[in-house]
Formats: sequence, structure tokens, C-alpha cells
Amino acid sequence: MTLIYFLLIGLAAGWCAGKIMKTSYGLLGNLIVGVIGAFVGGLLFGLLGLGPTNLVGELISAVVGAVVFVWLLRYLKRK
Repeated sequence: MTLIYFLLIGLAAGWCAGKIMKTSYGLLGNLIVGVIGAFVGGLLFGLLGLGPTNLVGELISAVVGAVVFVWLLRYLKRK
């Protein structure tokens, strides 16, 4: 059940990041971006000493990480 929960958070985070960054990767792309974003967000928030304690915190962390990941992809694509 934890894996399904993690994938749903990743899918939602990828979709939100796509809306924020005005890009579309499709269902599978959003899932991948969201899951990678969850790891990136967990790392960033962990470095700041902030850890998500509930569903909303986990979603915010994943969305921030996904936005950073999409921004990084765009930056690397330009070079």
C-alpha cells in the first residue's frame, strides 16, 4: 500500500509541477517527474531541517522538488 501511496503523491506532484511550469509530459512522464521530484524535495527540505509530517506536507515537498527538477531539465536542455 505504501508504494501505491507514493506513486499517487508522485503523480499529483508531477501534474502540479506541469501546471506551474506550463509543460506537459503525459501521464507516465508526470509520474516520473513527480517521483523524482519527491526525492529531490525530500532532499531539499531535509537539508533545510524541514520534514513533512502529513499528506499535505509530503505533497508540497514533492511539488517543490518536481518544479526544481523540471527547471533543471529546462536549464540543461538549453545548453
